[in-house]
Amino acid sequence: MALGETLITESEIRGRVGTLAREVGAALPPGDLHCAVVLKSALFFAVDLLRALGREASLGFVSASSYGGGTESAGEVRLGLEAVGRVAGRHLLLIDDILDTGHTLAAARGALQALRPASLRTCVLLDKPSRRRVSIEADHVGFTIADVFVVGYGLDCAEAYRTLPDIRACRPGAPSAPDAKERPGCWNG
Repeated sequence: MALGETLITESEIRGRVGTLAREVGAALPPGDLHCAVVLKSALFFAVDLLRALGREASLGFVSASSYGGGTESAGEVRLGLEAVGRVAGRHLLLIDDILDTGHTLAAARGALQALRPASLRTCVLLDKPSRRRVSIEADHVGFTIADVFVVGYGLDCAEAYRTLPDIRACRPGAPSAPDAKERPGCWNG
């Protein structure tokens, strides 16, 4: 995979996450807050967002897969709610990394809504509205980006590049490092 230009710098992410935390905090009702984080890519964003939120919250996790081994969503989402925690009667914030086709966010939101939270809000770091296949919008969005494959700040390509401090464009399948040919299944999601 060839890493391209930096689309969003580390300082831009830090600044926007702080602003986003204030926006989310103002929109959330008072009371018992539980956060459901879509694994694995949203973890970096969720930790920074929750620290900036400055509000006591419990934490659970949703596993989701819709990309399989490629760069395009298959449209069929497999969810795992085993580690989501107690949702019923609590205010719930669903945190995801990227809203692309909409399949994952719609499936996760639907599954969590069935668990009867007191309220449910969604927050994503990145939004690619040009790729939407499902009619869904996030309540809170960090950045809106063009239709480009991205890595960094939790987003990966076959488990690589998650720890980059910024968000970069890339071209899956274009070798840029000796081990690139060993990472054929790159995806956002």
